[in-house]
Amino acid sequence: MHIESLELTNYRNYESLSLNFSKTINVLIGENAQGKTNIMESIYVLSMAKSHRTSNDKELIRWAEEYGKIKGDVYKKYGRLPLELTLSKKGKKAKVNHLEQNRLSDYIGQLNVVMFAPEDLHLVKGSPQVRRRFLDMEIGQISPVYLHDLLTFQKLLKQRNHLLKMHQGKSSVNDVMFDVYTDQYIQAAVSVIRKRFQFMELLQKWAEPIHFGISRGLEKLEVRYNPVSGLDQNATFEQMADFLQQKLQAGRAQELARGVTLTGPHRDDLQFFVNGYDVQTYGSQGQQRTTALSLKLAEIELIKQEVGESPVLLLDDVLSELDDYRQSHLLNTIQGEVQTFVTTTSVDGIDHETITQAAIFNVKQGHVDGGA
Repeated sequence: MHIESLELTNYRNYESLSLNFSKTINVLIGENAQGKTNIMESIYVLSMAKSHRTSNDKELIRWAEEYGKIKGDVYKKYGRLPLELTLSKKGKKAKVNHLEQNRLSDYIGQLNVVMFAPEDLHLVKGSPQVRRRFLDMEIGQISPVYLHDLLTFQKLLKQRNHLLKMHQGKSSVNDVMFDVYTDQYIQAAVSVIRKRFQFMELLQKWAEPIHFGISRGLEKLEVRYNPVSGLDQNATFEQMADFLQQKLQAGRAQELARGVTLTGPHRDDLQFFVNGYDVQTYGSQGQQRTTALSLKLAEIELIKQEVGESPVLLLDDVLSELDDYRQSHLLNTIQGEVQTFVTTTSVDGIDHETITQAAIFNVKQGHVDGGA
């Protein structure tokens, strides 16, 4: 899978931009705040229909313009696939092969990407919210069903929280809809949790040997998904639903006191262990970075296994954050296998043949020179 061309209209600082890319490595070079990360972000948005940098789509539209548009020609194993995403105050319109999609969940997954940015180095030591977002974005790319279940869960969580807020401080919820929402909430929550467990098994399968290689055979990585409810991974759907029902019932007084739902996948987390020790608590910065790198490289292999093609890799200003050894391991892994986009202020100091063979784009004040 690779992107052959990209067109931007009224996107961030670009009024109009058209680029053609190499199937292998594409390097965007420029000083900070010149627009290279905007190009990288646009590829991510073309894939995921949302930005990794902001939740406000209005920020993606060029100042004083009514709309922004991203178009890309993607080549997959069965041929060319034009993708188009239009952003406006009215929302998003997505097209696949020139046909408008009724739901974004039908659009996401047409172009698979793995993004590795400096903030991803904080995946291990950052907040649980960062790790949940990592889970949701990656599973959503390979499973439209998960996206649907997640959106259903989030809607029901909002409705349930609304009723809890209305009855905050009371001894009970005097609303027949609360029980209806709770039953539906449990079904959606269990669907999300089960899919997360399945994904984590696959991620563990790929991440463990990758980490072992990067650590020169000295470290064994274990990745665990920890539901706040304490659900057993091997339980049936019905057993999980019953268990969650009991947890919610037992915590009802506390939920009413605080006015929010306290048990469910919106509060779950991941844990990472190296040689049995919690990396978040006891790991060195090097171990934390190796863990993050291992997870990103595992994502590439996992997506390749699930969809039958390698995803596009986006390395946003991350090479300078890695030491020479980890940098070389990353570049050796992707060499010739994965279409890769790299943003950097300079290629000086990156001594690797992958970079010397790359298509180079120079970005300055929203203008781009060079390329494939």
